[in-house]
Amino acid sequence: METETLAAMQQMDFSLIAQFMRATFTVKIVMLSLIAASFWSWAIIFSKFRAFRVARKETRMFEDAFWSGQPLDQLYERLGANPRSAAEKIFAAGMAEWRKSHRSDGAMMAGSAARIERSMNVALDKAAEQLNSGLTFLATVGSISPFVGLFGTVWGIKHAFEQIAAQQSTNLAVVAPGIAEALLATAMGLFAAIPAVIFYNKLSGDADKISGEWESFADEFSLILSRQIDGPDA
Repeated sequence: METETLAAMQQMDFSLIAQFMRATFTVKIVMLSLIAASFWSWAIIFSKFRAFRVARKETRMFEDAFWSGQPLDQLYERLGANPRSAAEKIFAAGMAEWRKSHRSDGAMMAGSAARIERSMNVALDKAAEQLNSGLTFLATVGSISPFVGLFGTVWGIKHAFEQIAAQQSTNLAVVAPGIAEALLATAMGLFAAIPAVIFYNKLSGDADKISGEWESFADEFSLILSRQIDGPDA
Protein backbone atom coordinates (compact mmCIF):
# COMPACT_ATOMS: atom_id res chain seq x y z
CA MET A 1 0.00 0.00 0.00
CA GLU A 2 2.79 2.43 0.93
CA THR A 3 4.65 1.53 -2.27
CA GLU A 4 1.55 2.32 -4.34
CA THR A 5 1.18 5.68 -2.57
CA LEU A 6 4.80 6.61 -3.25
CA ALA A 7 4.43 5.61 -6.89
CA ALA A 8 1.29 7.74 -7.23
CA MET A 9 3.04 10.70 -5.61
CA GLN A 10 6.02 10.39 -7.97
CA GLN A 11 3.74 10.39 -11.01
CA MET A 12 1.89 13.53 -9.90
CA ASP A 13 3.05 16.89 -11.26
CA PHE A 14 3.71 19.40 -8.45
CA SER A 15 4.93 22.25 -10.65
CA LEU A 16 3.40 25.68 -10.01
CA ILE A 17 1.42 25.61 -13.27
CA ALA A 18 0.11 22.13 -12.57
CA GLN A 19 -0.96 23.07 -9.04
CA PHE A 20 -2.68 26.17 -10.36
CA MET A 21 -4.57 24.16 -12.99
CA ARG A 22 -5.72 21.62 -10.38
CA ALA A 23 -6.95 24.32 -7.99
CA THR A 24 -10.63 25.13 -7.63
CA PHE A 25 -12.14 28.10 -9.46
CA THR A 26 -12.23 30.20 -6.29
CA VAL A 27 -8.57 29.53 -5.49
CA LYS A 28 -7.63 30.31 -9.09
CA ILE A 29 -9.37 33.69 -8.79
CA VAL A 30 -7.45 34.35 -5.56
CA MET A 31 -4.12 33.44 -7.19
CA LEU A 32 -4.78 35.52 -10.30
CA SER A 33 -5.76 38.49 -8.13
CA LEU A 34 -2.52 38.20 -6.15
CA ILE A 35 -0.46 37.90 -9.34
CA ALA A 36 -2.14 41.01 -10.76
CA ALA A 37 -1.59 42.91 -7.51
CA SER A 38 2.07 41.89 -7.47
CA PHE A 39 2.67 42.99 -11.07
CA TRP A 40 0.90 46.31 -10.46
CA SER A 41 2.91 46.85 -7.28
CA TRP A 42 6.20 46.33 -9.12
CA ALA A 43 5.05 48.70 -11.87
CA ILE A 44 4.37 51.38 -9.24
CA ILE A 45 7.70 50.71 -7.52
CA PHE A 46 9.75 51.14 -10.72
CA SER A 47 7.68 54.16 -11.76
CA LYS A 48 8.19 55.85 -8.39
CA PHE A 49 11.92 55.24 -8.30
CA ARG A 50 12.19 56.86 -11.73
CA ALA A 51 9.88 59.76 -10.77
CA PHE A 52 11.76 60.42 -7.50
CA ARG A 53 15.10 60.44 -9.31
CA VAL A 54 13.75 62.99 -11.80
CA ALA A 55 12.22 65.08 -9.00
CA ARG A 56 15.54 65.26 -7.12
CA LYS A 57 17.43 66.21 -10.28
CA GLU A 58 14.93 68.90 -11.27
CA THR A 59 14.88 70.33 -7.74
CA ARG A 60 18.67 70.59 -7.64
CA MET A 61 18.77 72.24 -11.07
CA PHE A 62 16.13 74.80 -10.14
CA GLU A 63 17.69 75.62 -6.78
CA ASP A 64 21.04 76.17 -8.52
CA ALA A 65 19.33 78.62 -10.87
CA PHE A 66 17.39 80.27 -8.02
CA TRP A 67 20.49 80.87 -5.88
CA SER A 68 22.67 81.84 -8.83
CA GLY A 69 22.00 85.52 -8.20
CA GLN A 70 19.97 86.30 -11.29
CA PRO A 71 16.89 88.53 -10.74
CA LEU A 72 13.80 86.61 -9.69
CA ASP A 73 11.66 88.38 -12.31
CA GLN A 74 14.08 87.24 -15.00
CA LEU A 75 13.97 83.65 -13.71
CA TYR A 76 10.17 83.77 -13.62
CA GLU A 77 10.01 85.03 -17.22
CA ARG A 78 12.39 82.30 -18.32
CA LEU A 79 10.19 79.59 -16.81
CA GLY A 80 7.18 80.88 -18.72
CA ALA A 81 3.54 80.09 -18.10
CA ASN A 82 4.02 76.30 -17.77
CA PRO A 83 6.77 75.43 -15.27
CA ARG A 84 7.69 71.74 -15.33
CA SER A 85 9.10 70.66 -11.99
CA ALA A 86 7.40 70.94 -8.61
CA ALA A 87 9.96 73.46 -7.31
CA GLU A 88 9.38 75.61 -10.38
CA LYS A 89 5.61 75.46 -9.87
CA ILE A 90 5.97 76.52 -6.23
CA PHE A 91 8.21 79.41 -7.25
CA ALA A 92 5.90 80.41 -10.11
CA ALA A 93 2.86 80.38 -7.81
CA GLY A 94 4.60 82.69 -5.36
CA MET A 95 5.83 85.04 -8.08
CA ALA A 96 2.43 85.19 -9.76
CA GLU A 97 0.76 86.18 -6.50
CA TRP A 98 3.59 88.62 -5.80
CA ARG A 99 2.92 90.44 -9.05
CA LYS A 100 -0.84 90.45 -8.50
CA SER A 101 -0.33 92.00 -5.05
CA HIS A 102 1.16 95.23 -6.42
CA ARG A 103 -1.11 98.26 -6.50
CA SER A 104 -1.03 100.76 -9.35
CA ASP A 105 1.19 103.09 -7.32
CA GLY A 106 3.76 100.32 -6.80
CA ALA A 107 2.91 99.67 -3.15
CA MET A 108 1.90 96.22 -1.90
CA MET A 109 -1.68 95.33 -1.01
CA ALA A 110 -2.52 94.48 2.57
CA GLY A 111 -2.11 90.78 3.44
CA SER A 112 0.18 90.12 0.47
CA ALA A 113 2.57 87.92 2.44
CA ALA A 114 -0.23 85.64 3.63
CA ARG A 115 -1.69 85.30 0.12
CA ILE A 116 1.72 84.52 -1.37
CA GLU A 117 2.34 81.85 1.26
CA ARG A 118 -1.08 80.27 0.70
CA SER A 119 -0.51 80.25 -3.05
CA MET A 120 2.78 78.41 -2.64
CA ASN A 121 1.24 75.99 -0.13
CA VAL A 122 -1.45 75.06 -2.66
CA ALA A 123 1.21 74.31 -5.27
CA LEU A 124 3.22 72.38 -2.67
CA ASP A 125 0.21 70.29 -1.64
CA LYS A 126 -0.55 69.39 -5.26
CA ALA A 127 3.07 68.40 -5.89
CA ALA A 128 3.20 66.28 -2.71
CA GLU A 129 -0.09 64.59 -3.61
CA GLN A 130 1.27 63.66 -7.03
CA LEU A 131 4.53 62.47 -5.46
CA ASN A 132 2.65 60.12 -3.11
CA SER A 133 0.18 58.84 -5.68
CA GLY A 134 0.26 55.05 -5.91
CA LEU A 135 1.79 54.51 -2.49
CA THR A 136 -1.63 53.87 -0.98
CA PHE A 137 -2.00 50.91 -3.34
CA LEU A 138 1.31 49.48 -2.12
CA ALA A 139 0.15 49.85 1.48
CA THR A 140 -3.13 48.12 0.66
CA VAL A 141 -1.41 45.23 -1.12
CA GLY A 142 1.03 44.84 1.76
CA SER A 143 -1.72 44.72 4.36
CA ILE A 144 -4.40 42.56 2.72
CA SER A 145 -2.48 40.18 0.43
CA PRO A 146 -1.58 37.72 3.25
CA PHE A 147 -5.26 37.55 4.24
CA VAL A 148 -6.35 37.06 0.63
CA GLY A 149 -3.81 34.26 0.31
CA LEU A 150 -5.01 32.77 3.59
CA PHE A 151 -8.57 32.81 2.29
CA GLY A 152 -7.40 30.85 -0.75
CA THR A 153 -5.61 28.38 1.54
CA VAL A 154 -8.67 27.86 3.74
CA TRP A 155 -10.86 27.35 0.68
CA GLY A 156 -8.36 24.91 -0.82
CA ILE A 157 -8.10 22.88 2.39
CA LYS A 158 -11.90 22.76 2.56
CA HIS A 159 -11.93 21.36 -0.95
CA ALA A 160 -9.23 18.83 -0.02
CA PHE A 161 -11.32 17.54 2.89
CA GLU A 162 -14.32 17.30 0.60
CA GLN A 163 -12.23 15.14 -1.75
CA ILE A 164 -11.21 12.94 1.17
CA ALA A 165 -14.84 12.49 2.15
CA ALA A 166 -15.92 11.80 -1.43
CA GLN A 167 -13.23 9.17 -2.00
CA GLN A 168 -13.46 7.89 1.57
CA SER A 169 -9.68 7.69 1.72
CA THR A 170 -7.00 9.42 3.75
CA ASN A 171 -4.33 8.20 1.36
CA LEU A 172 -1.46 10.69 1.06
CA ALA A 173 -1.89 10.72 -2.72
CA VAL A 174 -5.42 12.06 -2.19
CA VAL A 175 -4.58 14.57 0.56
CA ALA A 176 -1.23 15.98 -0.58
CA PRO A 177 -2.24 17.63 -3.88
CA GLY A 178 -5.10 19.59 -2.34
CA ILE A 179 -2.98 20.75 0.61
CA ALA A 180 -0.12 21.77 -1.71
CA GLU A 181 -2.48 23.80 -3.92
CA ALA A 182 -3.99 25.45 -0.85
CA LEU A 183 -0.62 26.42 0.62
CA LEU A 184 0.42 27.88 -2.75
CA ALA A 185 -2.20 30.61 -2.27
CA THR A 186 -0.63 31.68 1.04
CA ALA A 187 2.83 31.68 -0.53
CA MET A 188 1.58 33.91 -3.34
CA GLY A 189 -0.03 36.25 -0.82
CA LEU A 190 3.29 36.64 0.98
CA PHE A 191 5.10 37.03 -2.36
CA ALA A 192 2.85 39.99 -3.16
CA ALA A 193 2.84 41.52 0.33
CA ILE A 194 6.52 41.47 1.37
CA PRO A 195 7.92 43.61 -1.50
CA ALA A 196 4.93 45.95 -1.25
CA VAL A 197 5.56 46.61 2.45
CA ILE A 198 9.34 47.02 2.03
CA PHE A 199 9.10 49.45 -0.86
CA TYR A 200 6.15 51.32 0.62
CA ASN A 201 8.28 52.18 3.64
CA LYS A 202 11.25 53.07 1.44
CA LEU A 203 9.28 55.21 -1.01
CA SER A 204 7.26 56.93 1.73
CA GLY A 205 10.50 58.01 3.40
CA ASP A 206 11.91 59.26 0.09
CA ALA A 207 8.70 61.16 -0.66
CA ASP A 208 8.84 62.83 2.76
CA LYS A 209 12.44 63.92 2.15
CA ILE A 210 11.64 65.39 -1.26
CA SER A 211 8.54 67.14 0.09
CA GLY A 212 10.67 68.48 2.95
CA GLU A 213 13.08 70.00 0.44
CA TRP A 214 10.19 71.71 -1.32
CA GLU A 215 8.82 73.00 1.97
CA SER A 216 12.23 74.39 2.92
CA PHE A 217 12.50 76.17 -0.41
CA ALA A 218 8.97 77.58 -0.06
CA ASP A 219 9.80 78.89 3.43
CA GLU A 220 13.04 80.50 2.23
CA PHE A 221 11.35 82.08 -0.78
CA SER A 222 8.48 83.32 1.38
CA LEU A 223 11.02 84.91 3.73
CA ILE A 224 12.74 86.68 0.81
CA LEU A 225 9.44 88.07 -0.45
CA SER A 226 8.40 89.09 3.07
CA ARG A 227 11.56 91.19 3.35
CA GLN A 228 10.71 92.85 0.03
CA ILE A 229 7.15 93.55 1.23
CA ASP A 230 8.24 94.97 4.60
CA GLY A 231 10.84 97.18 2.95
CA PRO A 232 14.44 97.92 3.89
CA ASP A 233 13.51 99.53 7.18
CA ALA A 234 11.66 96.45 8.52
